[in-house]
Amino acid sequence: MTAHETQATSPGSRKAGDTRGTLIRAAERLFAAKGVDGASLNEIKRAAGQRNAMALQYHFGDRAGLLRAVLDKHLPAVDARREVLLQQYEDGGGDGSGDVDLRSLAAALVLPAAAKLADPDGGREFLQIVAELLNRPEPLVEVVVTRGSSIYPWRRLLEPLLTPESTTVFHTRFTAMRFCHAELAARAAARPREDDRLFTSRLVDLVTALLAAPVSEQTARLLHERDRKGRPEQ
Repeated sequence: MTAHETQATSPGSRKAGDTRGTLIRAAERLFAAKGVDGASLNEIKRAAGQRNAMALQYHFGDRAGLLRAVLDKHLPAVDARREVLLQQYEDGGGDGSGDVDLRSLAAALVLPAAAKLADPDGGREFLQIVAELLNRPEPLVEVVVTRGSSIYPWRRLLEPLLTPESTTVFHTRFTAMRFCHAELAARAAARPREDDRLFTSRLVDLVTALLAAPVSEQTARLLHERDRKGRPEQ
């Protein structure tokens, strides 16, 4: 065993890892229950059983660092699942046309996140936290969709299926993300069910319908009037 391995498995190193993990689990619960800004750092330290006043600052720096650690615990698994589905879509010849392609890409948004409903190690809390971040009046998109996120190839593959207005004016892809995570958060906050397959399949249906929603004549007319008056995008 190397000196590095000895140090990594030493009691002190294990204790530090345990402290960090305990703080993350406490943050998951309180961020989900009270909101990311509603739970105080002192509450989180108490819930984690930490008497050391500097433990949280030592491991995470501040609230933003703690939130980043919570998200980093879960997002890699979500991204990995989505990347598999997107690769299957491309390997299957998805060319950006047709209802089948649209539903496949809706499923690629929903299913990787929905798998967290069955994750007993903070998965349900994670879903509630992400929904709050995306559904704020000023969404913290950059906190959830970081560099290398699977959302970027998902957006790219989806673009040919949508009208130009859907992508450039109405931001339909982001609306689908917000709706998807709001529904998953509501499910996650409720009592656990034995089987989430029906819920998840119907959520894919609804996200597909949202993505496919046409621009009505009335909406198109209002958009034309707005553009004619030179108003900024809504």
